[in-house]
Amino acid sequence: MKLILATLTAAMTLGALPAQAQDASVAFNASLTSDYRYRGISQTRLKPALQGGLDYAHPSGFYVGAWGSTIKWVKDVGGDAKVEVDLYGGYKTEISKGVNLDIGVLTYIYPSNKLATSANTTEIYGALSYGPFTAKYSHAVTDTFGNPDSKNSWYADLSASFEVMDGWMLAPHVGYQRIDGPLRGQASYTDYSLALSKDFSGLVPSIALVGTDADKGFYTVKDKFLGKNGLVVSVKYNF
Repeated sequence: MKLILATLTAAMTLGALPAQAQDASVAFNASLTSDYRYRGISQTRLKPALQGGLDYAHPSGFYVGAWGSTIKWVKDVGGDAKVEVDLYGGYKTEISKGVNLDIGVLTYIYPSNKLATSANTTEIYGALSYGPFTAKYSHAVTDTFGNPDSKNSWYADLSASFEVMDGWMLAPHVGYQRIDGPLRGQASYTDYSLALSKDFSGLVPSIALVGTDADKGFYTVKDKFLGKNGLVVSVKYNF
């Protein structure tokens, strides 16, 4: 977290220098979704969420950002956090013709979560993109989302984005979340999704079919299976 905050401060300082940042960009977004699914698991007990974020990109390829969402899962498992705040920073570059590399660090913060094993999680990640395809690997350098002794858990995923008609984008995705530690057998799972979206001058509606093969007993809270197959409808505005 300290590393990300330092990176954010440094980037904002660069942004104050016209000669270096004249081509830099700052973008904001806000969204409403019928269910906040992260890696296939509902973070809101299958209920709606409000979300928003900001991103700063420097012409050199370095970027930082922050994003937040309302959540329910921490309180559902005995903690005391109603929001998630993500801070991240990284570097993007083309390493070969048409092949792009993205590396960085991401910290998920659940303020005052008060769980026995903190829900706060930091991951380092790397992604390679070619054409419409992206392969990404994320590795936890802390315990992972409140699971005890789960340092070195990881998530690997493959995704793509295709234009199907008149600007509508179809995005298939499949990923595997491995949770190390004593809960590995119950907590690890595969997730998958298929999303359709379109950008109407910054307003982006989307609909996604989302599901997992997660352990129903482990991922059920208050009689709600958080990894069930479902349809998620969202609207996002980029400005």
